[in-house]
Amino acid sequence: MNGFAWGGFGVGLVWSAGAAFAVMLVTFAVAVRKGLHRIVDVAWGLGFSAVAVVTLAASAGTGDPARRALVTVLTVAWGLRLAGHIARRGRGHGEDPRYERMLAKAPGNRNLYALRMVYLLQGALVWLVSLPVQAAQYVPGPMGAVAWAGAALWVVGVFFEAVGDAQLDRFKADPANKGRIMDRGLWSLTRHPNYFGDFCVWWGLFLITCDSLAAASVSVVSPLVMTLLLTKGSGQRLLERHMAGRPGYAEYAARTSGFFPLPPRR
Repeated sequence: MNGFAWGGFGVGLVWSAGAAFAVMLVTFAVAVRKGLHRIVDVAWGLGFSAVAVVTLAASAGTGDPARRALVTVLTVAWGLRLAGHIARRGRGHGEDPRYERMLAKAPGNRNLYALRMVYLLQGALVWLVSLPVQAAQYVPGPMGAVAWAGAALWVVGVFFEAVGDAQLDRFKADPANKGRIMDRGLWSLTRHPNYFGDFCVWWGLFLITCDSLAAASVSVVSPLVMTLLLTKGSGQRLLERHMAGRPGYAEYAARTSGFFPLPPRR
């Protein structure tokens, strides 16, 4: 189908799985030594970066060089920015309450339970969600209009993520805002600019594969899974459940879009 290198892609799937799980296993070893499983959140972005670099190396001699370089650079840039942001945010803090609650219910060894339910699961998700990054390496021919539109959507996504994170960090750093709800800047347009940004990033990376029907068909599951995670899984749903009891949050939610950026409602 359109010259897509199915054989090479199949081999690349094995290499990318090895890269994703290697990052998670190394992170698990560090977390056990530190007694702090929250560092797995840093490994999320690093896992995608590793998959992109390993897949680029494994796919040498196939695909369009410009597309291969672009999708690798975009993925690594996104992954490293996210990892750095999470690492800075968590510096000096104890265990994440989410992992405390999960591990408190662990049947048997807490660390082995974390390995199964957090690290290996996240490794599998990194491998699955990164399918557009892997498939794009094997797409022949130059990038078309849809692929370039995907790159532009990626830029929109990183803008919402990076600017939204920076605005929230500045807001929290001001002691006058203690106990208040962040409702300024991008946060006045959507309650989750960082999750909306993630949504744009992964649909953008998917569009970069769409010059090949084969690559698009095998990787469309990625943005669909990411969308479900962001809106129904560990993203928006859990965060809003946590925030629901905060003073002023109900009023904020009533006037602010839940996901897609929109002007505030009166």
